[in-house]
Amino acid sequence: MCGIGGEFRLDGAPPDLAALERMLPVLSSRGPDGEGRWQHGNAALVHRRLRIIDLSDTGAQPMVDPELGLALVFNGCVYNYRELRDELTAAGYTFRSTSDTEVILKAYHRWGTACVERFYGMFAFALVELATRTLVLARDRLGIKPLYLAETPGRIRFASTLPALLAAGDVDTDLDPVALHHYMSFHSVVPPPRTILAGVRKLPPATVRTITADGRATDTVYWRPEFTRAAAPAMSAQEWQERIMAALRTAVRRRMVADVPVGVLLSGGLDSSLIVALLAEQGQTGLATFSIGFEAAAGESGDEFHYSDLVAREYDTDHHQIRIGAARFVPAVHEAIAAMSEPMVSHDCVAFHLLSEEVSQRITVVQSGQGADEIFAGYDWYPPMANAARADAVEAYARVFFDRRHDALAGHLAPEWMLDHDASLEFVTDHFGAPGADTALDAALRQDSLVMLVDDPVKRVDNMTMAWGLEARVPFLDHEVVELAAACPPALKLAQGGKGVLKAASRGIVPDEVIDRPKGYFPVPAIRHLSGPLLDDVRDALTARPARERGLFRKDYLEELLDAPNARRTTLGSNALWQLGLLELWLQRIGV
Repeated sequence: MCGIGGEFRLDGAPPDLAALERMLPVLSSRGPDGEGRWQHGNAALVHRRLRIIDLSDTGAQPMVDPELGLALVFNGCVYNYRELRDELTAAGYTFRSTSDTEVILKAYHRWGTACVERFYGMFAFALVELATRTLVLARDRLGIKPLYLAETPGRIRFASTLPALLAAGDVDTDLDPVALHHYMSFHSVVPPPRTILAGVRKLPPATVRTITADGRATDTVYWRPEFTRAAAPAMSAQEWQERIMAALRTAVRRRMVADVPVGVLLSGGLDSSLIVALLAEQGQTGLATFSIGFEAAAGESGDEFHYSDLVAREYDTDHHQIRIGAARFVPAVHEAIAAMSEPMVSHDCVAFHLLSEEVSQRITVVQSGQGADEIFAGYDWYPPMANAARADAVEAYARVFFDRRHDALAGHLAPEWMLDHDASLEFVTDHFGAPGADTALDAALRQDSLVMLVDDPVKRVDNMTMAWGLEARVPFLDHEVVELAAACPPALKLAQGGKGVLKAASRGIVPDEVIDRPKGYFPVPAIRHLSGPLLDDVRDALTARPARERGLFRKDYLEELLDAPNARRTTLGSNALWQLGLLELWLQRIGV
């Protein structure tokens, strides 16, 4: 796991090496173990390293292969790199390291951009062909690893984080009105390629972009599950359970590939508990597990230690219970905001940030349970989709998921920021209208798996763990698991109140008390119920001079929220004032 950056010139000028130097300190938390630089002709690459595979200097980046004429920076992990290395060795390639980075270089030389189809893992990389002066950018199937871009005439810059691009300079920091519409309507999700800033874009998941020296760019989308029954043979419920569990066993085993110990973030829910159970089943002993809890607020509990302790006892893990007091909480909120590449309203961010800080002092790689709710229909907005006609799917989804509809948004955004069209509904309509997705629920799950998941839970985990040099691996987002879940009949997923097929498959593996417990979330009551110093900080941000000059929100709506900070909730129960406050806190933090 690392931080990457670079510049590719299209105008004949040399890369701005000083700008890339300004990136490196911002990327340092993603790679605290070293840094590297490389420049040739119209391209330059920079890298911050976190040593996970091949701990020696032979695994350092940027990695250059003069014989093949290739240079590479890479963030992530290719879990099947050993198998690919054996295949490439048999084809005549020689290796000087034991790293997965070098496997990517050789794989690209042998198979071209199609090499990504052979990778099992999470990755974002930038590769330069020296002879042709061509840049290749790629991102993994589920967008687990990020890649941001800032383009100006004659130049393309890219980095693992948006703040790194801002540090390099010369970025248009005007707000993107369409992205603002998404943020306010589409549950704070801004789908790629947009970000909230007009001058920064992000490479979509499952995409390879090839850019030639004259600036011609070609995108190849190399993976997209269909969410249809045609993708799998007819099977009984029992057969589905067996196939899903077999795929998950493989997924957690793959994610143990490392030259350092691997632990688990254990919330006490089914998903993380199942990961622990499957690793124990495979012979892992002394597995390090970590849980976090907060002080209660407004009568709402701030921890789920009962369940995480139960799982830790059941599988005899080396368990660490982390308790966060009120004095530590407010500073942590601001630290979490500083770690965000984009504004992320979920209060889980603070929990993951604090958890990652503690975990990183003991271990550098963990597995985490993100993704199961999106691929196995675990959220409460999925059952209402079950009876919707396919033709009515868009409206049914918007009704249960959108924070605000377009007409209501006119009463919240200042007139100068309102669009004359419903950008979020248009985006969902296009996505739902693509081929595949047999039912309304299939369409919703495809939308959430390929868009919402990437730019909310997955991005949240990446940003918060990498702020502390901690690599998080997500076995539920193994692409073979996702493909299988996509083909699974919706009724099996909706059973038992959601995630039915996963719950059924977990019987006898995970304690029934964990399987049958009420659904929980990372509980952070102090954000759901704003008060005290944090409410003061939100109020100050929304009334500060930059916020007044920006003028995003209608004055009467803002006053209404500030007068009753916890009265207004979005469709999915988020604090409406926090959504506005978080955006301003983030914009002011990055200096916009």
